[in-house]
Amino acid sequence: MTAQKKHIEQIRREKYSIGGNANPLTKDLHQAVMNLSNELYTRDVHFLMELIQNAEDNHYSEGVNPTLEFIITSKDITATGAPATLLIFNNENGFSRQNIESICSVGQSTKKGNRNRGYIGEKGIGFKSVFLVTAQPYIFSNGYQIRFNEKPCPNCKIGYIVPEWVDEKPTLSDIKQVYCADKDSLPATTIILPLKPDKIDPVREQLSSIHPEVILFLSKIKHLSVKEDNENPKKNTVTAVSISSKVNFVTRKNMNAESYTLNLSAGENRSNEKECSYFMWKQKFPVKLENVVERRMDVEECVVTLAFPQQERVHKGKKTRKVKVLPGVYAFLPTQMVTNLPFIIQADFVLASSRETIVLGNKWNQGILEYVPSAFVNAFKTLVTGLDEYPVSSLPDMFRFLPINSTPFEDFNHVIEKIKEKLAEEKIVPIETFTDKTHFYKPSEVSRLLPSFWSILTMAQKEGVYLRDLFSHEGMKILSSSFDKGMYDTILQFLGLKLVKFDWYANCIQSSNLLDGLSEKLYVQLLLFVAKNKTKRCNIDNIPLIKYVASDGFPYFFTIEECKQQGAGSKRVVLAADLSQTSWLIDWNKALGCSANHFFMPESTQQAISKLSLKKSDLYSKKTLLDWLEKEVEIHTHNVYNFAKVLSSFVEKNSKLSIPYAHFLYHSLSKGYLSSQEVDDLCSSMPLVDRQGRRTKTRQGVLLPANVSKWANLMVSNPWKNENYVELGKGYLNASSYAGQTTDSWGLIEFLKTHAGASDIPYLSPPNAGFSAADTPLTKDNAFLLLDWIRDLKHKGVQLPEKFLECIKEGNWLKVSGSRYISPSKSFLIGSSLGNFLQNKSVLITIPLIDESFYGERIYEYKPELETIGVMFNCEEACGFIGKELMSFAASFSLSRNDIFVMLKFIKYHRESLLPLDKYLDSIRKESWLKTSCGLRSPVGSVLNDSGWQVASQISDIPLIDDAYFGEEIYNYKEELKLLGVIVELSGNYQVVVEHLKSPSNLTVLTAETVHLMMECIRHVNAPARIKLLKSLQGMSCLKTNMGFKTPGECFLSDPVWGCILEVFYCLPVIDHTFYGEKIFSYKHELRQIGVVVDFVYAIKKFACIFEDKASDTSFNQQHVMSFLTCCRQLKGTEYSFPSDFSIIIHKMKWLQTNDGGFRCPKKCILYGPEWESISSITSLPFIDAGLQEYKEELKSIDVVTELKDGLEFVAECLNFPSDPSTISPESVFSLLECIQLLMQDSKFTIEGDFRKRLSENWLKTHVGYRPPEKCLFFDSKWSSVLNLTDGPFIDENFYGPKIASFEKELNAIGVINEVEKGCSLLASHIESLSDHDTIVKIYKYLDIHNWKAEEKEARKIWILDGNKGGKWVDSKECIVHDPAKLFGSKFYVLEDIYDDSSILIFFCFSMDVKNKPSVEDYVELWNDWGRSIEQLPYDACCKFWTSISKHLSTNQEKKLAKSLMKLPTTSGNDEIFLVDKEDAFIPDNIHIKKLFEREKVFVWYPQYNTTQLSKSELSDIYRKMGVRNISESLRKEESSSVNDGGELNYVDPNSIFNLKGLVKLVLGFLACAASLKMEPKTRHEAVQRLINSSFHEAKEPINVSYSLSLSSGDTITKKANKRARWESQNCKFIIHKMEAVPGEALKCATSFSEAVSEGILRENQDHVPALFELISLGFVLKFKNEEIDFLMDSKNLHLDPEDEEFLSSAFPYD
Repeated sequence: MTAQKKHIEQIRREKYSIGGNANPLTKDLHQAVMNLSNELYTRDVHFLMELIQNAEDNHYSEGVNPTLEFIITSKDITATGAPATLLIFNNENGFSRQNIESICSVGQSTKKGNRNRGYIGEKGIGFKSVFLVTAQPYIFSNGYQIRFNEKPCPNCKIGYIVPEWVDEKPTLSDIKQVYCADKDSLPATTIILPLKPDKIDPVREQLSSIHPEVILFLSKIKHLSVKEDNENPKKNTVTAVSISSKVNFVTRKNMNAESYTLNLSAGENRSNEKECSYFMWKQKFPVKLENVVERRMDVEECVVTLAFPQQERVHKGKKTRKVKVLPGVYAFLPTQMVTNLPFIIQADFVLASSRETIVLGNKWNQGILEYVPSAFVNAFKTLVTGLDEYPVSSLPDMFRFLPINSTPFEDFNHVIEKIKEKLAEEKIVPIETFTDKTHFYKPSEVSRLLPSFWSILTMAQKEGVYLRDLFSHEGMKILSSSFDKGMYDTILQFLGLKLVKFDWYANCIQSSNLLDGLSEKLYVQLLLFVAKNKTKRCNIDNIPLIKYVASDGFPYFFTIEECKQQGAGSKRVVLAADLSQTSWLIDWNKALGCSANHFFMPESTQQAISKLSLKKSDLYSKKTLLDWLEKEVEIHTHNVYNFAKVLSSFVEKNSKLSIPYAHFLYHSLSKGYLSSQEVDDLCSSMPLVDRQGRRTKTRQGVLLPANVSKWANLMVSNPWKNENYVELGKGYLNASSYAGQTTDSWGLIEFLKTHAGASDIPYLSPPNAGFSAADTPLTKDNAFLLLDWIRDLKHKGVQLPEKFLECIKEGNWLKVSGSRYISPSKSFLIGSSLGNFLQNKSVLITIPLIDESFYGERIYEYKPELETIGVMFNCEEACGFIGKELMSFAASFSLSRNDIFVMLKFIKYHRESLLPLDKYLDSIRKESWLKTSCGLRSPVGSVLNDSGWQVASQISDIPLIDDAYFGEEIYNYKEELKLLGVIVELSGNYQVVVEHLKSPSNLTVLTAETVHLMMECIRHVNAPARIKLLKSLQGMSCLKTNMGFKTPGECFLSDPVWGCILEVFYCLPVIDHTFYGEKIFSYKHELRQIGVVVDFVYAIKKFACIFEDKASDTSFNQQHVMSFLTCCRQLKGTEYSFPSDFSIIIHKMKWLQTNDGGFRCPKKCILYGPEWESISSITSLPFIDAGLQEYKEELKSIDVVTELKDGLEFVAECLNFPSDPSTISPESVFSLLECIQLLMQDSKFTIEGDFRKRLSENWLKTHVGYRPPEKCLFFDSKWSSVLNLTDGPFIDENFYGPKIASFEKELNAIGVINEVEKGCSLLASHIESLSDHDTIVKIYKYLDIHNWKAEEKEARKIWILDGNKGGKWVDSKECIVHDPAKLFGSKFYVLEDIYDDSSILIFFCFSMDVKNKPSVEDYVELWNDWGRSIEQLPYDACCKFWTSISKHLSTNQEKKLAKSLMKLPTTSGNDEIFLVDKEDAFIPDNIHIKKLFEREKVFVWYPQYNTTQLSKSELSDIYRKMGVRNISESLRKEESSSVNDGGELNYVDPNSIFNLKGLVKLVLGFLACAASLKMEPKTRHEAVQRLINSSFHEAKEPINVSYSLSLSSGDTITKKANKRARWESQNCKFIIHKMEAVPGEALKCATSFSEAVSEGILRENQDHVPALFELISLGFVLKFKNEEIDFLMDSKNLHLDPEDEEFLSSAFPYD
């Protein structure tokens, strides 16, 4: 028997008890296998990926090309009856004993804890995933021939992991036959999977779908193949593929990264093989503590690899138009995530169980994604600026790798944004240099040009226009022409490249000759460019650009700013709306002296603009240009009319232009340039010159000169002078000639009459003023002339002005009877007979009648005109006149009794004669002339006294006509008095009673008749009067009640049905209906209006208030309650029910007294019964007095609890446990639980609030004492597998008996925990009371299984075992899980040294927030402790400390480190390490100085070569970030002076030693391109100018130098040396020691020379001295020759800006 077979037999015997002693762990293995089975068949596992992953993790011998091969065959080589078998061949080293034992176990992978050694497997499934497709997998490796079975082994009842030795099928020859008949040997490992029948097609599909890029990021597997082996090849359905990769390394240093090119090829055979090269970038990053997760606890470095495909990515199948969906994210093997990124991301991501995606929310993955932007930018910079093999023309193609498109994943969109931010600070954009050299700048420093501007420049060059310094404006860098194309717009937008600001174009236009001798066509194109692209704020407004014709006829240019100026003197450029009018407008503008400051564009320019519309493609361009000229330049288009409107405002300021302007309008009309309507409009605002020579624009009318007018003869004076009428001057009569156009003397006057409104009487409108002729007697002819003028105006529809009409109506010019002249408004024309009649009847008044004998019958022809001016014509108006005059008389003299009877007789006569009386009556009825009981009153409202008014006079002061004064005769004129408004009867006139109502004080203790009258008044008067009466009665005790006279608002009108409520409290006043009689009930509506309560709804409200008051002051007695309940019983079944608000009062108010002596609302009361007795021992229930038992139904209706089923909630409210819980019997507990059980039948019931609070007392008995429900656990069989009954606060079943189990649901409802997974918090709080280690460990495991995590505010304690069983609880802050460097044993409790269960350690880390590893702060504190306690440090401790620190530093932590570390390690040239103050430690950046000071303990410590992963450069960076200075920056250097020392100096030409121009060029290139230097051109020119101006001298002796180093203690270390060069920049002198022809002399001289130049140039920028020093040293060796310097600058990506080129040319003009 072979050793391998013996090994298998040993496993079967010892582990699975097959043929041996029983293994106590077999039960655990059985459970683990069941868990494996559940996991295997419930998770979506890709078994092929698991096998590829395993192959990648395998070990391979040196020189072997790692290969993985899949072959599927229809041959049944295992004799299992499988229709198909899959074989996997791998040329690894083969299975070891440890591998075999691992695969025969569950969860015992050999890869665990080896993530940082390159293992990529992690999912916990691995090889066992093959059970998805096979029931019996076989393994042949290193002499092992075994198989496993899905079914449980008959001997041990365990499946999956029990190995069986294979003696027969398959044999090695069977396997070789399938692998390859012509090969002598098989690979070391072969896995054979006889496939399940239902898995054959899925396996074929998976094999066919293996992506060619599957091995792209595998570090070991270099070849993978898939093929099918069938006797008949035509039956093959699997797509064969052979994939290979080859790597060419090109290592990039200084950023912990490497780059290389990987060639990937794939195909079914060599003939159809596809290839793709990938630029690979691999960079390492330290893992931050905040990103550590359980799965990556042992990983300290994160490696991000990016792949940039140089050609089309390889994929299976033929190329089609359909875009291939290719994976964008790898975790060594491809995921199914399609990111749309143009590059591939590979890292050690944490994957979902299916391996199809990464877990985006995982903080480990978040940490990786944070590093992707940095890796991408470094890779991209190398691609674009660092690889010499790519030509300049191919650079734009490299930018296709920029992630310009968004992804479906928000986390990756965040990566894109970070990439974008970082790229913005990198010099990656090529600029246009017009040479073969390529220079790069930041995106923000480069701009683009518009294509249309290039077109203009091209045409200008063809026309011979010279363009100066096209790209020298504003120092702006222009994008390379090969990149400035539309096809790259999206890329350039992503980078943030923008077009140059428009000011750039303005400077270019101004500095070139574009406007000199430019053709009109190109000039218009230039304007069009500006129109389409100009921004609001740019200096294009300030350059001469807009062409115009001046008053001298020559063209000139205005700036846009000049065109847009506002205010006096501002200039305007205009265009002619019609080209045919252009010359006419320009001529008249010139003739008028361009007085409006409007200038027309030249006619040729306007023609060029119009020609833009000759082509269809130009139509839009013309509109754009014209819109811009109008809106932005404010160039408007004028026709003759518009231009005339503009001139008008300027003409009014210059009287000399008024008449020429009129001629311009006259001739423009005659030429047809203006229409008659336009002329009318212009003339309406045209300034006119009057006879005094004054200029007037606004006017009401225009008068002809007075000497030729009719108005002056008629009106004597000019009444229009105040109404802005203009009398034309004589200048308009003169013949004139303007702009070559002649006008005769009468032509302009006729023009003004037609278009300016010049006119004369009778065509004049009357003035709004009086005239003197109207206030004097007019002759008959003048009177008729005035009437004729009025008639003519009325005929025209002209409304007479108010003052003009008033003057005529009130002027005393009209003759009336009696030879008087009075105003027309007081005259009558009614005929002589009627006039005489009226005169006779009205003996007191004389009527003014127009004198018909004077005017004759003709006067009747002007009735309409006379009526207009106020003359009256009818009898009614005459009567009105008589009345008015009579009242005027009465105002001065009282009318006698006889006068009044005359007036009444006059009225009676007219009434009986049916003559009109309205105006007469209207004129006298409202005047106070009638004598009454209240004095003189107007007839209106006065009352003719009779008996009906006697009762009313008791409450009202009525104005009765004085019948004692007038006698009985007054009653003969009742009808006449009615016409005058006198009230005769009471019926229908109740209004009068209210109007004259006496004061409210007289309205108390009224009689019944008076109250009845007042009710009638309320019923019949209008609303205002009713309101007055109601207000008067308010507050008056006018109504008799059972409690005396009361105000209406206090009274109630009883009702036979609901009146009982008024008798409950005996405090409501009810109206005495026996006093008022039954009639009082007919006034129910009126009583309601005065405030009496007559309705139930209001009565009950008042009653409710009394009820509420009684309840509030607890004055309810037994009689009140019973009376009220009796009333309730009486109202039941009637239409009267209590309103909701009163019902609320009844239900809410506390008016029922309970047995505890207090008052409660009904629903808080219980009507006692025997069924409540059982629960009363643990509750305090409120029972009402027993005397109300007869009212049970009424009490129940108001929510008093009368039955137990309705009052269960009282149990919750009145729960009252005794202070000693031991007195609570089980029966009491069961009673309470039964009540809760009943309450829970209501789905809305919840145990919250006060009930929960009352239940939270200690009343439930547990194994650890009495506790509240929420601190108790309910034990059942589910807990038994985890804990024992006595391990925690479980309810004591021995005390309560088995009945307690029937209330599990109720116990859970009140807070008792019965579910295993929910007991974590309770057990976590209980654990600290324990001291038994085994019990504590059990609870820890329980908490871990259920993923419990401590709350942030909880005090976290950890059990620390001390000895065998003893121990103590310590704060979690005093612990750490791991101490990788083994440095913290004295500071922390290291838990991995106490607990050997890894799951508990993980639990401590992620659930108890115990530190996984020491933090940077911990390292700092440890270091400072060392600094305080020891002077020398062991080498091993120092290495471990700084190696650990370097792996986890972030920017913030670097700042903390710099601030916190007080001392640093230094050496003195041997292996000893000293801790010195940070200020006394220096970085040896200068080898020369290092040798001088290396014994002085001042140089920081560095690890020995290859003893640690920490490099010297990395540690130097850390030191610098902590504030450690370079030794070269910290020394005080003193050099001997050539003058003081008397040394002999000889002048030398620097070019005899080196090429000075080459040196200057190299320095300028460095100053221009140093990223962080940012030195302006002027500053860098001044810096090198000092070098150019210096004289060079040669010294025979070296220059002595003294170096002094000051320490923080005050001590100074001094060292002396000599140097070969010194630059005295202040004295413009450069001294060089004469070089001797000895070995090493040239290098020493180069070093001293470079140091002197770099320090002199960068006096204010010392940080950049080392970089410039290195560059000059290289140049010195090359003697700064031009060709070598150009090559050196190209290799360092240095170049000169145009300003530097110009400076260099001027400094060296002859080179």
